[in-house]
Amino acid sequence: MQKSKLWTKDFLAVSLTSFFVFVIFYMLTVTLPLFATDELHASKQSLGLIVTIFLVSGIVFRPLAGKWMTTLGQKKVLLIGVFIFLIGSILYMNIHSLSALLLLRVLHGIGFGMSTTATGAIVANVIPEQRKGEGMGYYATFMNLAMVVGPFVGLTLTNTLSHTAVFTVAVVSSVLAVLSGLVLRVPEVQASSATNEIQPAKGLATFFEYRSLPISVAGLVVAFSYASVISFVSIYAKEMGFTQASSFFFVVYAVCLLASRPFTGKWFDQYGENSVVYPSILSLAIGIFLLSQATTSWVFLLAGAFIGLGFGTITSSFQSIAVKKASPHRRGVATATFFVFFDSGMGLGSFLLGILSTAAGYKGMYVFCSVVALLAIAVYLVLHGRKSQKQRIISQNESLGK
Repeated sequence: MQKSKLWTKDFLAVSLTSFFVFVIFYMLTVTLPLFATDELHASKQSLGLIVTIFLVSGIVFRPLAGKWMTTLGQKKVLLIGVFIFLIGSILYMNIHSLSALLLLRVLHGIGFGMSTTATGAIVANVIPEQRKGEGMGYYATFMNLAMVVGPFVGLTLTNTLSHTAVFTVAVVSSVLAVLSGLVLRVPEVQASSATNEIQPAKGLATFFEYRSLPISVAGLVVAFSYASVISFVSIYAKEMGFTQASSFFFVVYAVCLLASRPFTGKWFDQYGENSVVYPSILSLAIGIFLLSQATTSWVFLLAGAFIGLGFGTITSSFQSIAVKKASPHRRGVATATFFVFFDSGMGLGSFLLGILSTAAGYKGMYVFCSVVALLAIAVYLVLHGRKSQKQRIISQNESLGK
């Protein structure tokens, strides 16, 4: 019975560490474009770089973090990452040029890449095997809550106080992430024993888990389409006159996600990945399309409901699949592999969609991204969905034969 316990102190600690890191990520992602426009007088074309450079630095260090976890240990890598993240958060207080901001985003991205790769690997070892889908779903809920709390707090502070208030909250959240990481207990023996008993990976396999690549590619496509939301929804809302509603966009997002969370995680474990993934991607596509058609605040918020239900479920499902594909001692590398592709999609999307929005406007950009989201259904089907369905049929036939 002890092995089946999900809500342990360590599960809460790693989930809270992830929560505080992602609060900062999402808060700054939606507010830094406003800061760059208002305070640094940045051009519209350069706004996408604020997210892209951050994610690129994280992408570069994710495979390294995955490798370091097998030698240094998971907790050490986590603590190094959150300390770097804390330093970066403090430095935002003294930024006066776009070039300085972009340079700082490189440092902050390194801390983000290391810490989130570590938390993803740690939680995969903390969750009981028979509750993997459910556990990863609840872990992802903490990230999804951060996706709500961060933008809501950030936009509210920006609209009512100042950008300095946003940076102050970032520092406080970074300190809380460090404290949560410090109280976390990680069984480092797993990593050392694995490296002693199992033939060490060589070449690119040191940094990437090949068995997690198919779902990671599907994640890249989904993240590309979602980049249009996280990078530009605050600017789009301001342009459309939805400034007040923009603060509640991610609140609606969270309500719909949380309402579905008790069911989707269990469906994932009981009925297979496909039963959750296909409707989730479709919901994301509908939500992004509704953004392109929004002429009132109600339609704008309805889009947030569909996007929250879709994207929030997709991320936890895809991460669960990536981790399940890997052996226990390779879960850190599998997590790094998934997020390298996921962040690549987010970073590439932020950069290219910034250019597209200049040429086609934000409405045209959102129409395009809704089509990309639909394309993700086909990508998932080809790379993982068909194989998953066949394996499930075989398993059912074997159980019936017994």
